Amino acid sequence: MAIEITQKRHTFPVNFENYTSEEHLNQETVSKKSRIELLYPGKASREEILEGTPAYPLREIAHYGQKRLDGWYNRLIWGDNLFVLKSLLGDAEVAQKVSLIYIDPPFATNQQYRCGDSRTSTMSWSQEDALAYDDTLLGATYLEFLRQRIILLRELLADNGSIYIHIDCKIGHYVKILMDEIFGQDRFINDITRVKCNPKNFTRKAFGNVKDMILFYSRTKEYIWNDPREEMSDEDIQRLFPKIDEYGRRYTTTPLHAPGETINGPTGLPWKGIMPPKGRHWRYPPDELTKLDEQGLIEWSPAGNPRKKIYAEDVIVRGKKRQDIWKFKDPTYPSYPTEKNLDMLKMIIQTSSNPGDLVLDSFAGSGTTLVAAEETSRRWIGIDNSWRAIEKCQKRLRVLKGHSSFTLYKLEVVTN
Repeated sequence: MAIEITQKRHTFPVNFENYTSEEHLNQETVSKKSRIELLYPGKASREEILEGTPAYPLREIAHYGQKRLDGWYNRLIWGDNLFVLKSLLGDAEVAQKVSLIYIDPPFATNQQYRCGDSRTSTMSWSQEDALAYDDTLLGATYLEFLRQRIILLRELLADNGSIYIHIDCKIGHYVKILMDEIFGQDRFINDITRVKCNPKNFTRKAFGNVKDMILFYSRTKEYIWNDPREEMSDEDIQRLFPKIDEYGRRYTTTPLHAPGETINGPTGLPWKGIMPPKGRHWRYPPDELTKLDEQGLIEWSPAGNPRKKIYAEDVIVRGKKRQDIWKFKDPTYPSYPTEKNLDMLKMIIQTSSNPGDLVLDSFAGSGTTLVAAEETSRRWIGIDNSWRAIEKCQKRLRVLKGHSSFTLYKLEVVTN
């Protein structure tokens, strides 16, 4: 089934061979702001998805845990997430109230994933093991399956909400275009590389695959962001702060100027007879530069160039800024196929939501997102179509000491 990329009124085949004519590259044809989208057979319109997807009732099956002071009941829902999400759109407690969505959907691997009572493995399994879930949708069918759910998910997000989609590199680049189409290119924040395992030694004629990707988008530009920091190792400190002052304190230096000239303003003025380099400006007004110099926080090179001192002790307290390459390896002994790292989910939740906020995972799997939300004092909703997954979620949640209340629901599909 063919998948195409279109921009404005022109359709570009995914295979770009022999497609370099100047007539297709001028500003009249290709605008920087023109929309890019995937085209494939069976692609429904946004209106068809939002208006044509039925909303079925949710039947309460069981209730667990201690009642929350705010009266909220967390929700674990068994059923097709497409119809569950549409039902949640009619719930005033949920619609446009979700602060954070994390999903780890199927990766279009054309595999079945199984788990036994004694072990769970993605790479090896027995026919006697129970079926956890099918990952057999491929190509355009898979993309439309995911797209319809992402469109509904976006409608559940609060204005300050964001979404993380965990995917692999085989299908992830198509999903990136879908996300640009649904959320807008300007709402793309990060393409995160996640190191998932130790180096591999397979005989396949390719580089070893040790990573997957997480696409991070927000609904608006005013999204929740609690700047995540990483603890600095001794190696980090020695590498990043190679200098030592007369008191034995480690430090490094950074430029006192930044790109861009200041035409009318103090940061473009001379300081101690020195102008900022051509095409740059001072990072601080001259009076602040003087204060830094008086405090001994400026180091002068033999050539007379000033640089600001940054001491390790000041940075260690806060930690280093987390970058877009993460080392959160999958559990060695997972309780469910493709189970993700709990520390990674806690970090995502603490970064993009606040205590008491609502977190949603519509491909809940083993429940790692729900456990992370519970342990970081967030409210949560988990959805999965696999009863095996629902069982795992219940088991993990119910062993948490003092876990807050949650209700188990089943989607009741009504047929005429």
